[in-house]
Parts: sequence; structure tokens; C-alpha cells
Amino acid sequence: MNARVLDPAKDSKQFPPGLCALGIMTKAPRAGKVKTRLTPPLTPQEAADLNVCFLRDIASAIMAATRNSAARGIGIYTPPGKEKSFDEILPDEFRLVVQRGEGFGDRLIFAAEDLLTVGFQSVCLINSDSPTVPSETFAEAATELAKPGEGIVLGPSDDGGYFLIGLKKLDRHLFADIDWSTEKVFAQTKQRAAEIGVPVHELPRGFDVDDRATLHRLCDELLGPETRSTIDLAPHTRKFLREIVAREGRARIWPA
Repeated sequence: MNARVLDPAKDSKQFPPGLCALGIMTKAPRAGKVKTRLTPPLTPQEAADLNVCFLRDIASAIMAATRNSAARGIGIYTPPGKEKSFDEILPDEFRLVVQRGEGFGDRLIFAAEDLLTVGFQSVCLINSDSPTVPSETFAEAATELAKPGEGIVLGPSDDGGYFLIGLKKLDRHLFADIDWSTEKVFAQTKQRAAEIGVPVHELPRGFDVDDRATLHRLCDELLGPETRSTIDLAPHTRKFLREIVAREGRARIWPA
């Protein structure tokens, strides 16, 4: 097995105390297998390439966050056996954990369980669809989870879901009876947290890029006239989108 890949059955308690895992839930970026709702306007290969840019930008933000908090970057990937796909994408400092489970809720549960098993004190599970989340937000999540007492961290998305969920211990009820991939996810998760009596800390809101409308919004934020507030965000994604517009015109992916 690749030396970067953690095996929860063998690698228990190998990290120093107090460390938070900032883990990106991701698929190997293969054409036709990722970001399929962005095709069209993107081709399957462009969608996969954009996914790579997202991963690089999110990983870079996580790396910056680890300099200001006790945290470590992790890639939580699928399918098994594709860990080499991330060698040129995720920084060398990242470790990898293979995803387990069938449904999305199970994959989150098992990811949290595996990362707690290998010795992390807390875990943040982060989507791979939100490249403009700043490093300060990831640092805030890790810092909040380092505080004494119970607590859950949620990063709300504009579509009603969340781009990050952070926890210190696993209670499966937090993921029970959630209408995944709907606008109800964030509200239902907050309700589950209330049911188990754990307070929730909300991060600044983000947004997922997974269809034409959100791709358009991403272009507005990264390429539009009012980009000063995002100038330090998502450089790989910004470059990729700018090159398409320069080569083929903005109507190709970013209609006026």
C-alpha cells in the first residue's frame, strides 16, 4: 500500500494529541466520473480538470490553516486503489484514507470513525465542491474543535447543505434520517445535533459549484469586475477558468 495511505486497522493512535484532521471527501478525478452536472458547458475532461483545480485550491487553503492551528490535511478518497491519482494533486504533507460505505451518510460516518481511530482528537469532513472557502474558515473550525467540552462545527452552503462538518466524537444519530443532496441537509443536521444535546458552531457561509448556475457564480466571483475581495482565493481554479474564456470567449462557460 502507498505509504501515504492510513490503515485504521494498523495505524491507530499514531498522531500527536490535540490534532484536528481537515479531510477532503473526494473522488479520483477521472473524466466522466466527477463534476458530471457541469457537462455541458464543460467537456468531461474539462470537468475532471476543474475538479483537480478545486482540490488543489482547497488543499492549499487547508495547508495555510494548519500553520495557524493544530491540524493536518487528509484526502478521503474513492475508489480504492486510486491513491496514486492524488500524488500530483494533494501536497506531500497530506495523508490519505480510503472511503468506506455505500450511501453518503455512511461514508461520512466511516470517515469520521477511521480518522478518530488513527489518533485525531477531532475531525472536519470537507466537500470538494467549494474552492473559494478561505483558509481562515478551516482554521476557525479546527480552533473551535480544540476548545474544551462537546461541540459540532458546521459550514453552511447556500444550497441548504454544508461544505464542512466537524466533530470530536462520533454519534451516528447526527447522520440519521438526513435527506442527502437536498436543501434540507443543514437544517436537519442542526436538528440532529439538538437531539443529542451538542452545541453547533456555524462557520461563514459558502457555496458549492456543481451546476451551470453555480459555475456562472464562480466566474462572477473570480473573473468579474469586483474581484478584489476574492483576489487571494482559488488561484488554480481562477487560472483554469480564465484560460477557457481567453481561448474560446466568455459565452462558452460564463454567459453575460
